[in-house]
Amino acid sequence: MTITKQPLLNIGMIGHIDHGKTTLLHQLSGKWTDTHSEELKRGITIKLGYADAIIRKCLKCDFYTREKKCPICSEDTKELEYVSFVDVPGHEMLMATMLSGAAIIDAALLIIAANEHCPKPQTKEHLIALEAKGLKNVIIIQNKLDLVRKEQALKNYEEIKNFVKGTVAENAPIIPVSARQGVNMEFIFEEITKIPIPKRDEKSDPIFFVARSFDVNKPGTSIENLSGGVLGGILKQGILKIGDEIEIKPGMSIKKHDKTIYVPLTTKVMNIFSGKNKLDEAKPSGSLALESELDPLLTKSDKLVGCVVGLKGKLPDASYSLKLKTNLFKSMIGTEKETAVQPLKIGEPILLSINTSISVGIIQKLKDSNIEMSLKIPLVALKGSKVGLARNLSGHWRLIGWGEVL
Repeated sequence: MTITKQPLLNIGMIGHIDHGKTTLLHQLSGKWTDTHSEELKRGITIKLGYADAIIRKCLKCDFYTREKKCPICSEDTKELEYVSFVDVPGHEMLMATMLSGAAIIDAALLIIAANEHCPKPQTKEHLIALEAKGLKNVIIIQNKLDLVRKEQALKNYEEIKNFVKGTVAENAPIIPVSARQGVNMEFIFEEITKIPIPKRDEKSDPIFFVARSFDVNKPGTSIENLSGGVLGGILKQGILKIGDEIEIKPGMSIKKHDKTIYVPLTTKVMNIFSGKNKLDEAKPSGSLALESELDPLLTKSDKLVGCVVGLKGKLPDASYSLKLKTNLFKSMIGTEKETAVQPLKIGEPILLSINTSISVGIIQKLKDSNIEMSLKIPLVALKGSKVGLARNLSGHWRLIGWGEVL
């Protein structure tokens, strides 16, 4: 079998803070995604992290692994599927980043620690966020089994079953693991291979969502060896090729007379990377990196996160207004006590998560479930896109529902 050069699936790693997402991802991919200095210092994931893996299978003993040699019988393994993982923040203050991650994933591993009561507030919030974004493929990982007795593990299992009842994860497999010890990773790989590959739209104009942006040049690099600014993210539709002229909107933010304005950027695709693979063209699938002709100063430190990329002249303009059809939950998500979601009000600020972008909108018009909002940060709003809605409660943004762009 010839393995694809691009991942076929983009899988999100989601769950409450300190439930073991990043450790699990290290076992599945061999990579630590906490590379932001503040993340390493604080032990939590702040920004979206990426890692790829090729899932393999031993034909002799049916063992699933990422290793070329079977850990059980040392026979050669066969390549099955190339997948991409997105490590999504679990901390409550980083919910907006989590929603951004949900916009670019096809499936999710929901990690729940066996040594804590289920559900924790953010576990509940993350599952609802997946529902709000329309994601249906979920695998539940019951982690940290090495820290509990059998009775506690079984009790936690029942809590998980009760928690997911009536949700998109009601019939999801629950895999007991110890990420720290690397136990039962093969069953996660096996379940991932059962996830159907989504049908991709390759014929429409390309739409690329920017989830990270980088300056990949090391200090002291000579001018002739400098790389242009790099955009990391997901190609949602269409095909992008080396040499394509692209637009980036809303683009670069500039302070002018105490006001922030956004300037769209035009550049050219110089290189396309999927993991370590260099591509001539990219199709919609897992995470990608686009090297552009942009000055890397414009892309360093995630300056262009939330932007949308398309062919020059093909992208709709970024707008400071937005029309949505809203669907509110009965209860606010992420609070310890159940709090009813009150109706939306004119003049109320709402945190919006759309594609990989975050903005605050002020409700200007309200009719039934339809609202019109003015935005603090302009957005490229694609018709039909799902939008997460959050309300400020005691200094915390809490998920209250979702909307669809009209």
